Amino acid sequence: MTFARFVLSRLAGMVIVLLAIALISYLIFYLLPANPAQLSCGRPCTPDRLAQAEAFMGLDKPWWAQFLTFLGGFFVGRTFGVGGTAIHCDAPCFGYSFRLSESVTQLIAERAPVTFSIAIGAAVLWLLLGVSTGVASALRRGSLIDRSLTTLSVAGVSAPAYLVGLLGIFLFGFTLNMVPVGGYVPLTQSPVQWLWHLILPWIVLALLNAAIYTRLTRGEMLEVMGEDYIRTARAKGLREGRVVGRHALRNVLIPVATVFGLDLGSLLGGAILTEKVFAMQGLGSLLLDAVGNLDLQVLVGVTLFSAFLIILANVVVDISYGLLDPRVKAGG
Repeated sequence: MTFARFVLSRLAGMVIVLLAIALISYLIFYLLPANPAQLSCGRPCTPDRLAQAEAFMGLDKPWWAQFLTFLGGFFVGRTFGVGGTAIHCDAPCFGYSFRLSESVTQLIAERAPVTFSIAIGAAVLWLLLGVSTGVASALRRGSLIDRSLTTLSVAGVSAPAYLVGLLGIFLFGFTLNMVPVGGYVPLTQSPVQWLWHLILPWIVLALLNAAIYTRLTRGEMLEVMGEDYIRTARAKGLREGRVVGRHALRNVLIPVATVFGLDLGSLLGGAILTEKVFAMQGLGSLLLDAVGNLDLQVLVGVTLFSAFLIILANVVVDISYGLLDPRVKAGG
C-alpha cells in the first residue's frame, strides 16, 4: 500500500465512523423522554400549540427523516418553519438552539477559540515536559533524578484535575496574586492578556498530563535502548546524543504520538472541568449547559463536532506514522 492510499483509506474510515457516531448520537437523544418542542411551547401548552412547535422544529417527522434532514444540513443548510417566521441555518448546520436563538454552528464558532487556546497551549507544554523528563529519567535509570521524576509522575497521575486547579487558583491567584484566577481574553483583543489569563490553566493541565507522558516515555525509552540497533549504532562510534536523538527517540515517539492524538482530540472536544474551574466559556461549558437545559440540538451538534475532532486527531496521528516510521511509506 502506497502512502497516498494509506492516507485515503484513513480519511474514508473517518467519514464512515463519523456517520456511525452521528446516527448513534441522534438515536440516543431522540429516545430521550424530553421533548424539545414541549420546552419551547410556552404556557399554557395546548395540544395545538405543541403540534405547531413540533412542526416548526421538524419533530413531527419519523426519526429517520429527521436524521436525513440533519445530515443534509451539513451540506446545504436547513430551514426551520415556513413563511416569515422561518429560521434558516446555513451550511454546515449542526442544528439550531431555540433556547439561545442561535445556530449551533455559530455557538461552536464562538466557543471553540476558548477551548482550542486551552488545549493547544497545554498540549505543547505537557508534550515537551513529559518527553524530556521521560528521556532524562530513562538515561539516568536508578539515579536520584530517576527516582524523583518517577515519584512526581505517580503523584501527577493520581491528582484530580479539579483539585489541582482549585489549589493553583488559591495559591497563585488569591494568596500570591501572581496570575488571574479566571476569565478569557480573545487573542485578537489583547495577545498579552490572552496569554496571561491562560498561563495557570496551561500549567495545571500540563503538569497533570506530563506525568503520563513521563512514565510512557521512560518505559519505551528503556525498552528501545536495549535493542540491537542501538548497540550497533554505539559500536560504530556515533555520539550518544545522536544515538538517542536520531535512533532511539524516533521510535519512542510513535506510541507517544498515539496517546497524544487521543488526549489532544479529547481536550479539543471540550475541557469541561478546566473551563468550569477557571470560569471560561468554551465548548465544555456549552455542552454542560446544554445538558442542564435539555437543549438537544446543542447536545447533538457539540457531541458530533467533538467526535470529529477526536477522529481527526487520530487520523493525523496515523498519517504522522509515515514521518516517524519509514515502513509506513514503503507499505509496511
